[in-house]
Amino acid sequence: MTRSSLARSAFASLLSPLLLAVASSGSAQEPVTWGADLVFNTFSIVGIDPETGESGVAVTTRVACVGNAVPWVRPGVGAVATQGGTRLEYGHDLLDLLEQGVAPREAMDRVVAADEGRERRQVGVIDMQGRSAQWTGSGQYGAEDRGDWVFERTGLNYAVQGNSLVSTAVVDSVAVAFERTEGSGRHLADRLIEALYAGQVLGGDGRHGRTQSAAVLVADPRPGMSRRQDGVTTDINVCEHPEPIREVRRIYDTISETLGFRNLQHFSGRDILQLKVMLHALGYYRPESSPPSMETTDALLYDRETAEAVDAFRAAQAWQTSVPGWVDANTIARLWARLEEAGVAGEVRQRMREMVRVRR
Repeated sequence: MTRSSLARSAFASLLSPLLLAVASSGSAQEPVTWGADLVFNTFSIVGIDPETGESGVAVTTRVACVGNAVPWVRPGVGAVATQGGTRLEYGHDLLDLLEQGVAPREAMDRVVAADEGRERRQVGVIDMQGRSAQWTGSGQYGAEDRGDWVFERTGLNYAVQGNSLVSTAVVDSVAVAFERTEGSGRHLADRLIEALYAGQVLGGDGRHGRTQSAAVLVADPRPGMSRRQDGVTTDINVCEHPEPIREVRRIYDTISETLGFRNLQHFSGRDILQLKVMLHALGYYRPESSPPSMETTDALLYDRETAEAVDAFRAAQAWQTSVPGWVDANTIARLWARLEEAGVAGEVRQRMREMVRVRR
């Protein structure tokens, strides 16, 4: 499947000035299990942020690569989720009508009336005024006695729709979570992911044992917010994962470098002292001083001075790095090689002998 022919739609994605996400598990591929008819029984939320003008969709399902089919956005126009018996044309058809000034309800009525397969569909659409419309065909109902629930809910600046759910509370939970963050100042993608996860916690899509996927797609019409002509700023499409919404969150937090995406610590330990001893022997760390030892102040602390010494050593090896103070297996091996060449490796090993002694 290619997205290049849909330049103005959310089918095109992957580069943003703020969020650059090459999503895991082959996000641009069409799974062989899709077949001729696309079926994405699932739950989703379409929403806007009236303050920023962003529009977006978040969705998850127990079918691979949901982000390749269900979510559609257009900057300054709105968002669409086309699911159930998914009809891709609903995405651009609805957004085209919204862009022409047609209200969501009328736009939905038009595309549904023209669709012979309408009873298999479930669709949600929202415009930049926060007006929304939904359609759920009769074919989505009828399995409630087997624990297969269908539900819709709309509110201020959002619409949530779902089928094949463990309960109608899934949709309610998504809605409540999104409402709770209204006016919070948080980015729309962040809010959509949180809302979607609130529904997943309750059980979400009830079809266990199936491949799972999730996606979030957001467009921003403000100048300079996206490098792309389609205005997409966030496109995270996890094609397959045991916990896809958690993975969407992890990717979002990582690429936005949100505090908490990694553990922050100031490393301390005997390995740091060993590193300093090696760097000292090669003249990169306090060459005019005595060799570092356990008695040296801050001997075990990986501080800026040590990181700068590492960078100087790496630069001398003609190595490029964008991670200050990076010490990996290659760096350690090269340190030992240079110590051997200098004829001091044995002396350094002897000095480090007590530092690495294991006792019981």
